[in-house]
Amino acid sequence: MEPSPSATPEAPLYRQLSDRLAGLIASGALHRGDRLPSVRHMAQQQGVSLSTVLQAYRDLEDRRLAEARPRSGYFVAAAAPAPRRRPALALAVPEITRPPAESQAVGVSTLVERVMGAATDPAIISFGAACPGGDLFPTDRLRRAVARATQRHQASLARYPFTPGVAPLREAIARRALSLGCSLDPANILVTNGCLESISLCLRAVTQPGDVVALESPTYFGLLQILESLHLRALEIPTHPRTGLSLPALELALDTQPVKALLTVPTLSNPLGATMPLVARRALVRLARERNLPVIEDVLYNELHERAEGRRALKSFDTTGQVMLCSSFSKTIAPGLRLGWVEAGRWSASVRRLKTALSGGHTELIEHAMTEALGQPGLEPALRQLRATIGSRIQQARRLIGASFPSGTRVTSPEGGFILWLELPAGLRAIDLFEAALRENICIAPGPMFSTSQRYEHCLRLGLGRAWGPAEQQALQRVGELARRMLERARPPMGDETLRRAA
Repeated sequence: MEPSPSATPEAPLYRQLSDRLAGLIASGALHRGDRLPSVRHMAQQQGVSLSTVLQAYRDLEDRRLAEARPRSGYFVAAAAPAPRRRPALALAVPEITRPPAESQAVGVSTLVERVMGAATDPAIISFGAACPGGDLFPTDRLRRAVARATQRHQASLARYPFTPGVAPLREAIARRALSLGCSLDPANILVTNGCLESISLCLRAVTQPGDVVALESPTYFGLLQILESLHLRALEIPTHPRTGLSLPALELALDTQPVKALLTVPTLSNPLGATMPLVARRALVRLARERNLPVIEDVLYNELHERAEGRRALKSFDTTGQVMLCSSFSKTIAPGLRLGWVEAGRWSASVRRLKTALSGGHTELIEHAMTEALGQPGLEPALRQLRATIGSRIQQARRLIGASFPSGTRVTSPEGGFILWLELPAGLRAIDLFEAALRENICIAPGPMFSTSQRYEHCLRLGLGRAWGPAEQQALQRVGELARRMLERARPPMGDETLRRAA
């Protein structure tokens, strides 16, 4: 098998193998529906381990080039896409953000409450929330997990739950964390009421009211609400839509501002969808260690990234307990169970004490149901299918945006997840577009929700996790039409402009 141009010696061995196979598929040497060599045969042929071949085949599944069939092996995907190219109508990506240089008091709750109230109204077609819809998850598997937990652990209904969570769930979480590149001790894992509670506990452990917390800009409004509730100040750091947080800007902030903690989402940040390169992740962990900076890492979206490298957490490079790892399964496996977890490194004991004091334990039966869900044999194929489904949806949405939104609109191109960030042309305010769309029962999320400043008043976020059918696609086109009309009205006619210049 000849190496492909992209299969460089520096790439991991499994990726070199998957790239070579991808090249054969792209060239037509392997056709749609063809059976791939068995794992054992491929390992013998290439002189690699069985685990390397398995990882290569799973990487092809992530790229929607191969599919596993029970008791039959691996096959070239029946609908294997051609290599990813820029769409015919190229869409520019937003530039690196430029937030205020000073920390800001946080006050976003009023706007957030209004938008989220509309986003959860069943009469409204919503792109306002970054929540996955039930159609993305195999609910039968979750139902079976809950049923088995009820049968096997019904006695837990008569017990008072205590932190840190049942041992089988913490052990299952530790096993799942291997996909993040992390080897975690289950004894240090704390089960929480979701990722936001995990983050809140970590912030409480390392800050006091009035302290400054650094974070991406723009950032998820839920994180701003936590800072607001804890009376913390937000220092927004310039962030690139592709590569994430600017490390030079962060280092400058640490030199000039009294930053007490960093709150970061290195993989598929919300709302930009940015992914920090591995070399930058190593550098960030090293910087945090040198500056003794607590880092709170949100890995909520990591398992939605298209590439295995993109799923690797900052925590995997941490050798001193400087990184506090927070997550949940609400975006990937079971939104309705609402369980999260945290491994707080050096601050594990403090976080556990805070959890006990503030909210105590959870319903053990739900924890056992999550344990069952994490142990089901179909979990990995379900995650690959989820990535493929939302990846296709994102590409469809970008094409609709390119065709229906005003010329000059910029839009992100994330490597996973179900969020797009749009930068509208000058003269078009996202709040005005939100109001116009809402009058037609369509909800979008205007940019000011995602910052302590007004720097993003011409930006908006689209959440594409809910239903995605003809009605939703037409609604997105309609938002684009509204934007074009509003921009046309905002720009003076050519004759008026000419007269003004002459005057």
